[in-house]
Amino acid sequence: MAALSYADYLNVDTLLGLQETRTPDSASRSVIQAEHFFIVTHQACELWLKQVTIDLDAAAEAMAPPYGPEDDELALEFLDRTVELLRVLHGQVVALEKLPLRHFAEFRPYLDGASGAQSAQFRLLARLLGGDRQQGRLYKAFERLAGHRGITVAEVCAQGPGAGVLNRIADSLLDVANGYWRWKMTHLALVSKMVGNRSGTGGSSGVDYLAGRVTMPFSELRRLRAQVHEKLLSDGADGGAA
Repeated sequence: MAALSYADYLNVDTLLGLQETRTPDSASRSVIQAEHFFIVTHQACELWLKQVTIDLDAAAEAMAPPYGPEDDELALEFLDRTVELLRVLHGQVVALEKLPLRHFAEFRPYLDGASGAQSAQFRLLARLLGGDRQQGRLYKAFERLAGHRGITVAEVCAQGPGAGVLNRIADSLLDVANGYWRWKMTHLALVSKMVGNRSGTGGSSGVDYLAGRVTMPFSELRRLRAQVHEKLLSDGADGGAA
C-alpha cells in the first residue's frame, strides 16, 4: 500500500481545479487572470470562514454545560485562534485592493447574480457573534459560564485581572469583535472604491447594504466595560478633589 502523499492528503488536484473563470476566452489574458485572482481570494475567505465558525462554535460549546475543569482555558484557546484568523481574512480583503478596476469592470457582468451577501457561512458567523442590539450565541454562553463560576459578567469587568481566565475570555471576545469589525469595514471601503454607489451583483443596494450589515458584536460586554471606565474616572476625580 502506497504511503499517503501530501497532494492526496490535501486533495490538491481537486482544490486547484475549483477556479472556474466565467470570462470568455476572447477576453485579454489579464482580465481572465484578474477573475482567477478574484475567485481564489473569495474561495480562500470561505475556507477561513469555515475554520472561524468551527472554532467559535467550539468556544461556545466549551462555555456550555456540562462544565469541565479546563473548559475555560479551552474556550480561550479557540477565541484567541479566531482573533488571528480574522487578521487573515482582513489580509484577503487587503490583497483584493490589487485587483485593477478596469479588469474587474470587464469580468463583473459574468458574476450574474452571485454575491458575497449570499454566503451561508457569513450568516452563521453573524449568529454566533450577534450584533449591536442582539446578543449572539457566544456571549450568551459566556454569561452562563460566568454564572456557573459564581460571578456576573458585570463583576468580571469590575474585577478585571482579578477575575482570572474569565477576564481573559472577555478580552478575547472583544478582540474577536474588533477583528470582525475591521475586516468588514475594510471590505466596505474596498467595495466603495471599486463600484461606488452601483447596485450589488446579488440585487442589493451595494455599499449602503454592506454598511447596514457592519455591526459591532458584544454590545452588552462593551456597555459593562464602559461602566467600569466611567467609575474609574469618577473615582480618580474624587481622589484628586480630596
